[in-house]
Amino acid sequence: MVVDLVVAELDGLHERIAGRFARSEPRARVREYVSGLVAGLERKNGWTLAEHAGEVSPDGMQRLLRRADWDVDGVRDDVRDYVVERLGDRQGVLIGDETGFIKKGVRSAGVQRQYSGTAGRTENCQIGTFLAYASVHGHALIDRELYLPTSWTEDRDRCRAAGIPDEVGFATKPRQLMTMLARAFDAGVPFSWVTADEAYGQAQYLRDWLEDHDAWHVLALRCKDTLTTTDGAQQRADELIASLPGRSWRRLSVGAGAHGPRDYDWARLPIRTTWRPGRGHWLLARRSISDPTEIAYYVCYGPRRSTLLDLAWIAGSRWHIEECFQQAKNEAGLDHYQARTWRAWYAHITLSMLALAWLAATKTRAEKGEPAQATQA
Repeated sequence: MVVDLVVAELDGLHERIAGRFARSEPRARVREYVSGLVAGLERKNGWTLAEHAGEVSPDGMQRLLRRADWDVDGVRDDVRDYVVERLGDRQGVLIGDETGFIKKGVRSAGVQRQYSGTAGRTENCQIGTFLAYASVHGHALIDRELYLPTSWTEDRDRCRAAGIPDEVGFATKPRQLMTMLARAFDAGVPFSWVTADEAYGQAQYLRDWLEDHDAWHVLALRCKDTLTTTDGAQQRADELIASLPGRSWRRLSVGAGAHGPRDYDWARLPIRTTWRPGRGHWLLARRSISDPTEIAYYVCYGPRRSTLLDLAWIAGSRWHIEECFQQAKNEAGLDHYQARTWRAWYAHITLSMLALAWLAATKTRAEKGEPAQATQA
Protein backbone atom coordinates (compact mmCIF):
# COMPACT_ATOMS: atom_id res chain seq x y z
CA MET A 1 0.00 0.00 0.00
CA VAL A 2 1.09 3.59 -0.63
CA VAL A 3 0.52 4.46 3.05
CA ASP A 4 2.92 1.70 4.09
CA LEU A 5 5.50 3.00 1.63
CA VAL A 6 5.15 6.56 2.95
CA VAL A 7 5.65 5.42 6.55
CA ALA A 8 8.52 3.12 5.67
CA GLU A 9 10.29 5.86 3.73
CA LEU A 10 10.00 8.26 6.69
CA ASP A 11 11.24 5.57 9.08
CA GLY A 12 14.33 5.05 6.95
CA LEU A 13 14.95 8.77 6.58
CA HIS A 14 14.53 9.33 10.33
CA GLU A 15 17.01 6.56 11.03
CA ARG A 16 19.42 8.16 8.56
CA ILE A 17 19.50 11.45 10.48
CA ALA A 18 19.26 9.98 14.00
CA GLY A 19 22.99 10.31 14.62
CA ARG A 20 22.76 14.10 14.23
CA PHE A 21 20.86 14.37 17.54
CA ALA A 22 22.62 14.24 20.90
CA ARG A 23 19.48 13.32 22.91
CA SER A 24 16.51 11.05 22.39
CA GLU A 25 13.86 13.76 23.00
CA PRO A 26 14.68 15.99 20.00
CA ARG A 27 15.42 12.87 17.95
CA ALA A 28 11.87 11.66 18.52
CA ARG A 29 10.33 15.12 18.19
CA VAL A 30 11.89 15.79 14.79
CA ARG A 31 9.90 12.89 13.35
CA GLU A 32 6.70 14.45 14.68
CA TYR A 33 7.75 17.84 13.32
CA VAL A 34 8.35 16.48 9.82
CA SER A 35 5.13 14.46 9.91
CA GLY A 36 3.24 17.61 10.88
CA LEU A 37 4.80 19.59 8.03
CA VAL A 38 3.18 17.31 5.45
CA ALA A 39 -0.12 16.92 7.33
CA GLY A 40 -3.20 18.73 6.06
CA LEU A 41 -2.93 21.59 8.56
CA GLU A 42 -4.04 25.08 7.53
CA ARG A 43 -0.99 26.58 9.21
CA LYS A 44 2.14 24.72 10.28
CA ASN A 45 3.62 26.62 13.19
CA GLY A 46 4.77 25.70 16.68
CA TRP A 47 1.24 25.51 18.07
CA THR A 48 -0.36 23.49 15.30
CA LEU A 49 2.59 21.11 14.96
CA ALA A 50 2.56 20.53 18.73
CA GLU A 51 -1.19 19.86 18.73
CA HIS A 52 -0.80 17.46 15.82
CA ALA A 53 1.87 15.59 17.82
CA GLY A 54 -0.38 15.46 20.91
CA GLU A 55 1.69 17.95 22.91
CA VAL A 56 0.03 20.51 25.19
CA SER A 57 2.26 23.48 24.30
CA PRO A 58 4.56 24.58 21.48
CA ASP A 59 7.58 24.75 23.79
CA GLY A 60 9.10 21.48 22.59
CA MET A 61 8.74 22.31 18.90
CA GLN A 62 10.17 25.77 19.44
CA ARG A 63 13.06 24.37 21.44
CA LEU A 64 13.79 21.93 18.59
CA LEU A 65 14.35 24.88 16.27
CA ARG A 66 16.03 27.30 18.64
CA ARG A 67 18.24 25.46 21.12
CA ALA A 68 18.05 21.67 20.93
CA ASP A 69 21.41 19.96 20.46
CA TRP A 70 21.43 18.69 16.90
CA ASP A 71 23.59 19.23 13.85
CA VAL A 72 21.45 21.29 11.46
CA ASP A 73 24.06 21.39 8.69
CA GLY A 74 24.66 17.67 9.13
CA VAL A 75 20.98 17.02 8.47
CA ARG A 76 21.23 19.30 5.43
CA ASP A 77 23.98 17.03 4.11
CA ASP A 78 21.88 13.96 4.89
CA VAL A 79 18.99 15.43 2.91
CA ARG A 80 21.28 16.07 -0.06
CA ASP A 81 22.69 12.54 0.08
CA TYR A 82 19.20 11.07 0.39
CA VAL A 83 18.02 13.03 -2.66
CA VAL A 84 21.03 11.81 -4.64
CA GLU A 85 20.37 8.22 -3.57
CA ARG A 86 16.70 8.36 -4.54
CA LEU A 87 16.72 10.79 -7.49
CA GLY A 88 20.33 10.93 -8.62
CA ASP A 89 21.26 10.69 -12.28
CA ARG A 90 24.40 11.63 -14.22
CA GLN A 91 22.24 13.86 -16.43
CA GLY A 92 20.88 15.74 -13.40
CA VAL A 93 20.69 19.53 -13.25
CA LEU A 94 21.63 21.83 -10.34
CA ILE A 95 19.35 24.88 -10.19
CA GLY A 96 19.85 28.06 -8.17
CA ASP A 97 17.18 30.59 -7.22
CA GLU A 98 15.76 32.51 -4.29
CA THR A 99 12.35 32.83 -2.71
CA GLY A 100 10.86 35.34 -0.29
CA PHE A 101 9.22 34.91 3.09
CA ILE A 102 6.89 37.77 4.01
CA LYS A 103 7.40 38.88 7.62
CA LYS A 104 6.15 41.51 10.02
CA GLY A 105 8.46 43.51 12.26
CA VAL A 106 12.21 44.07 12.12
CA ARG A 107 13.67 41.36 14.39
CA SER A 108 13.62 38.27 12.16
CA ALA A 109 17.16 37.56 10.92
CA GLY A 110 17.77 39.23 7.56
CA VAL A 111 14.35 40.87 7.30
CA GLN A 112 13.98 44.24 5.60
CA ARG A 113 11.96 45.85 2.84
CA GLN A 114 13.38 44.24 -0.30
CA TYR A 115 12.17 42.93 -3.60
CA SER A 116 10.53 39.52 -3.38
CA GLY A 117 10.03 37.64 -6.61
CA THR A 118 7.49 35.53 -4.74
CA ALA A 119 5.30 38.57 -4.11
CA GLY A 120 6.37 40.35 -7.31
CA ARG A 121 7.00 43.58 -5.40
CA THR A 122 9.01 45.12 -2.57
CA GLU A 123 7.88 43.75 0.79
CA ASN A 124 9.11 43.39 4.35
CA CYS A 125 10.55 39.92 4.00
CA GLN A 126 13.40 37.48 4.38
CA ILE A 127 15.07 36.05 1.29
CA GLY A 128 16.41 32.51 1.11
CA THR A 129 18.80 31.40 -1.63
CA PHE A 130 18.36 27.74 -2.57
CA LEU A 131 19.92 24.98 -4.63
CA ALA A 132 17.65 22.37 -6.18
CA TYR A 133 18.42 19.07 -7.83
CA ALA A 134 16.36 17.79 -10.77
CA SER A 135 16.58 14.62 -12.83
CA VAL A 136 14.27 12.33 -14.76
CA HIS A 137 13.40 10.75 -11.39
CA GLY A 138 12.13 13.92 -9.69
CA HIS A 139 13.28 17.13 -8.04
CA ALA A 140 13.94 18.47 -4.53
CA LEU A 141 15.78 21.21 -2.65
CA ILE A 142 19.24 20.19 -1.41
CA ASP A 143 20.78 23.34 0.09
CA ARG A 144 19.87 26.78 1.47
CA GLU A 145 21.36 30.06 2.65
CA LEU A 146 19.64 33.00 4.35
CA TYR A 147 20.44 36.26 2.56
CA LEU A 148 21.64 39.02 4.90
CA PRO A 149 21.39 42.57 3.50
CA THR A 150 24.13 45.05 4.41
CA SER A 151 21.66 46.77 6.75
CA TRP A 152 22.17 43.68 8.91
CA THR A 153 25.83 42.82 8.40
CA GLU A 154 26.87 46.40 9.18
CA ASP A 155 25.04 46.26 12.53
CA ARG A 156 26.67 43.50 14.56
CA ASP A 157 24.59 44.22 17.67
CA ARG A 158 21.44 43.60 15.65
CA CYS A 159 23.00 40.44 14.26
CA ARG A 160 23.87 39.14 17.72
CA ALA A 161 20.33 39.79 18.94
CA ALA A 162 19.08 37.54 16.12
CA GLY A 163 21.71 34.88 16.85
CA ILE A 164 23.76 35.55 13.72
CA PRO A 165 27.40 34.47 14.31
CA ASP A 166 29.99 37.23 14.23
CA GLU A 167 31.91 35.50 11.45
CA VAL A 168 28.93 35.68 9.07
CA GLY A 169 29.37 38.69 6.78
CA PHE A 170 27.69 40.01 3.69
CA ALA A 171 27.49 37.71 0.68
CA THR A 172 25.72 38.39 -2.58
CA LYS A 173 23.19 35.83 -3.77
CA PRO A 174 25.55 34.61 -6.53
CA ARG A 175 28.26 34.13 -3.87
CA GLN A 176 25.78 32.14 -1.79
CA LEU A 177 25.01 30.00 -4.81
CA MET A 178 28.73 29.40 -5.33
CA THR A 179 29.01 28.23 -1.71
CA MET A 180 26.15 25.77 -2.17
CA LEU A 181 27.44 24.54 -5.52
CA ALA A 182 30.89 24.00 -4.00
CA ARG A 183 29.32 21.79 -1.33
CA ALA A 184 27.50 19.81 -4.02
CA PHE A 185 30.68 19.44 -6.09
CA ASP A 186 32.68 18.30 -3.04
CA ALA A 187 29.97 15.76 -2.15
CA GLY A 188 30.10 14.24 -5.62
CA VAL A 189 26.51 15.05 -6.53
CA PRO A 190 25.94 13.61 -10.03
CA PHE A 191 24.96 16.29 -12.53
CA SER A 192 25.67 17.55 -16.02
CA TRP A 193 24.49 21.17 -16.00
CA VAL A 194 23.91 24.20 -13.76
CA THR A 195 21.20 26.76 -14.48
CA ALA A 196 19.87 29.90 -12.79
CA ASP A 197 18.06 33.13 -13.62
CA GLU A 198 19.50 36.52 -14.54
CA ALA A 199 20.16 37.55 -10.92
CA TYR A 200 22.96 34.97 -11.08
CA GLY A 201 23.82 34.98 -14.78
CA GLN A 202 24.75 38.65 -14.74
CA ALA A 203 27.50 37.93 -12.19
CA GLN A 204 30.62 37.48 -14.32
CA TYR A 205 32.54 36.08 -11.33
CA LEU A 206 30.01 33.23 -11.00
CA ARG A 207 30.30 32.40 -14.69
CA ASP A 208 34.10 32.45 -14.49
CA TRP A 209 34.04 30.25 -11.38
CA LEU A 210 31.78 27.69 -13.06
CA GLU A 211 34.01 27.62 -16.12
CA ASP A 212 37.09 27.17 -13.93
CA HIS A 213 35.35 24.09 -12.49
CA ASP A 214 34.34 22.97 -16.01
CA ALA A 215 30.73 23.05 -14.80
CA TRP A 216 28.51 23.28 -17.87
CA HIS A 217 25.90 25.98 -17.46
CA VAL A 218 23.01 27.88 -19.00
CA LEU A 219 22.49 31.13 -17.07
CA ALA A 220 19.94 33.82 -17.88
CA LEU A 221 21.19 37.32 -18.76
CA ARG A 222 19.72 40.78 -18.93
CA CYS A 223 19.20 42.14 -22.43
CA LYS A 224 21.76 44.88 -21.78
CA ASP A 225 24.53 42.58 -20.55
CA THR A 226 27.55 42.63 -22.86
CA LEU A 227 29.39 39.63 -24.23
CA THR A 228 32.59 39.07 -26.18
CA THR A 229 31.85 38.20 -29.80
CA THR A 230 33.84 35.78 -31.97
CA ASP A 231 35.79 38.73 -33.40
CA GLY A 232 36.69 40.09 -29.95
CA ALA A 233 34.20 42.97 -29.79
CA GLN A 234 31.88 43.73 -26.88
CA GLN A 235 28.19 43.78 -27.73
CA ARG A 236 24.88 43.72 -25.89
CA ALA A 237 22.96 40.45 -25.80
CA ASP A 238 19.85 41.94 -27.41
CA GLU A 239 21.87 43.51 -30.23
CA LEU A 240 23.59 40.21 -31.00
CA ILE A 241 20.31 38.34 -31.19
CA ALA A 242 18.66 41.09 -33.25
CA SER A 243 21.34 40.58 -35.91
CA LEU A 244 20.34 36.95 -36.49
CA PRO A 245 18.42 36.10 -39.68
CA GLY A 246 14.92 34.71 -39.36
CA ARG A 247 16.03 31.22 -40.37
CA SER A 248 18.09 30.98 -37.18
CA TRP A 249 14.98 30.50 -35.04
CA ARG A 250 13.47 27.08 -34.30
CA ARG A 251 10.24 26.29 -32.47
CA LEU A 252 10.93 23.84 -29.65
CA SER A 253 9.04 22.39 -26.70
CA VAL A 254 11.07 22.09 -23.51
CA GLY A 255 8.56 20.22 -21.38
CA ALA A 256 5.25 20.81 -19.66
CA GLY A 257 4.70 23.94 -17.59
CA ALA A 258 1.90 25.03 -15.27
CA HIS A 259 -0.27 26.03 -18.21
CA GLY A 260 0.56 23.32 -20.72
CA PRO A 261 3.52 22.70 -23.08
CA ARG A 262 6.24 25.34 -22.90
CA ASP A 263 6.71 26.05 -26.62
CA TYR A 264 8.98 28.92 -27.68
CA ASP A 265 11.12 29.98 -30.60
CA TRP A 266 14.83 29.49 -29.86
CA ALA A 267 18.06 30.63 -31.47
CA ARG A 268 21.76 30.69 -30.57
CA LEU A 269 25.05 32.02 -31.85
CA PRO A 270 28.65 31.32 -30.85
CA ILE A 271 30.52 33.84 -28.71
CA ARG A 272 34.09 34.28 -27.38
CA THR A 273 37.25 34.32 -29.48
CA THR A 274 38.70 31.09 -28.11
CA TRP A 275 37.20 27.82 -26.88
CA ARG A 276 39.01 25.25 -24.83
CA PRO A 277 39.23 21.77 -26.45
CA GLY A 278 35.86 20.04 -26.54
CA ARG A 279 33.97 23.02 -25.07
CA GLY A 280 31.91 25.84 -26.53
CA HIS A 281 30.31 29.19 -25.63
CA TRP A 282 26.99 30.46 -26.96
CA LEU A 283 24.41 33.16 -26.49
CA LEU A 284 20.97 31.55 -26.41
CA ALA A 285 17.65 33.35 -26.91
CA ARG A 286 14.07 32.32 -26.16
CA ARG A 287 11.30 34.22 -27.94
CA SER A 288 7.62 34.18 -27.06
CA ILE A 289 5.35 32.85 -29.80
CA SER A 290 2.44 35.12 -28.85
CA ASP A 291 4.63 38.23 -28.36
CA PRO A 292 7.85 38.13 -30.43
CA THR A 293 9.15 41.24 -28.64
CA GLU A 294 9.38 39.19 -25.43
CA ILE A 295 12.85 37.64 -25.56
CA ALA A 296 14.91 36.02 -22.79
CA TYR A 297 18.71 35.66 -23.07
CA TYR A 298 21.13 33.05 -21.72
CA VAL A 299 24.89 32.65 -21.67
CA CYS A 300 25.96 29.05 -22.18
CA TYR A 301 29.09 26.97 -21.66
CA GLY A 302 29.23 23.26 -22.34
CA PRO A 303 30.35 20.46 -24.65
CA ARG A 304 31.18 21.63 -28.17
CA ARG A 305 28.67 19.06 -29.49
CA SER A 306 25.76 20.66 -27.57
CA THR A 307 22.73 21.22 -29.79
CA LEU A 308 20.20 24.04 -29.70
CA LEU A 309 17.70 21.61 -28.17
CA ASP A 310 20.20 20.63 -25.46
CA LEU A 311 20.67 24.24 -24.38
CA ALA A 312 16.97 25.07 -24.62
CA TRP A 313 16.09 22.05 -22.51
CA ILE A 314 18.50 23.08 -19.75
CA ALA A 315 17.18 26.65 -19.81
CA GLY A 316 13.67 25.25 -19.46
CA SER A 317 14.67 22.98 -16.58
CA ARG A 318 14.90 26.00 -14.27
CA TRP A 319 11.15 25.57 -13.91
CA HIS A 320 11.80 22.67 -11.53
CA ILE A 321 12.99 24.93 -8.72
CA GLU A 322 9.78 26.94 -9.02
CA GLU A 323 7.92 23.66 -8.62
CA CYS A 324 10.07 22.88 -5.57
CA PHE A 325 9.18 26.21 -3.96
CA GLN A 326 5.49 25.77 -4.69
CA GLN A 327 5.43 22.21 -3.39
CA ALA A 328 7.56 23.02 -0.33
CA LYS A 329 5.29 25.92 0.62
CA ASN A 330 2.01 24.17 -0.14
CA GLU A 331 2.86 20.69 1.09
CA ALA A 332 5.86 20.93 3.44
CA GLY A 333 5.37 24.19 5.37
CA LEU A 334 8.45 25.94 3.99
CA ASP A 335 7.03 29.41 4.70
CA HIS A 336 4.85 28.52 7.71
CA TYR A 337 7.42 29.25 10.39
CA GLN A 338 7.41 31.83 13.18
CA ALA A 339 11.14 31.60 13.87
CA ARG A 340 13.08 34.84 14.23
CA THR A 341 16.62 33.68 14.95
CA TRP A 342 19.33 32.60 12.53
CA ARG A 343 19.51 29.07 13.95
CA ALA A 344 15.73 28.61 13.99
CA TRP A 345 15.40 29.68 10.35
CA TYR A 346 18.02 27.17 9.22
CA ALA A 347 16.52 24.43 11.40
CA HIS A 348 12.98 24.88 10.08
CA ILE A 349 14.01 25.31 6.44
CA THR A 350 16.21 22.20 6.63
CA LEU A 351 13.38 20.10 8.06
CA SER A 352 11.00 21.42 5.41
CA MET A 353 13.55 20.42 2.75
CA LEU A 354 13.71 16.99 4.38
CA ALA A 355 9.92 16.72 4.23
CA LEU A 356 9.91 17.71 0.55
CA ALA A 357 12.64 15.19 -0.23
CA TRP A 358 10.62 12.51 1.57
CA LEU A 359 7.56 13.28 -0.56
CA ALA A 360 9.60 13.33 -3.79
CA ALA A 361 11.34 10.04 -3.01
CA THR A 362 8.11 8.34 -1.98
CA LYS A 363 6.44 9.45 -5.21
CA THR A 364 9.33 8.07 -7.25
CA ARG A 365 9.28 4.74 -5.44
CA ALA A 366 5.50 4.46 -5.74
CA GLU A 367 5.68 5.11 -9.49
CA LYS A 368 8.29 2.35 -9.78
CA GLY A 369 6.06 0.00 -7.78
CA GLU A 370 8.71 -0.63 -5.12
CA PRO A 371 7.54 -2.41 -1.95
CA ALA A 372 7.59 -0.69 1.44
CA GLN A 373 10.11 -3.12 2.92
CA ALA A 374 12.72 -2.04 0.33
CA THR A 375 13.58 1.08 2.36
CA GLN A 376 17.18 1.20 3.53
CA ALA A 377 18.52 3.63 6.12
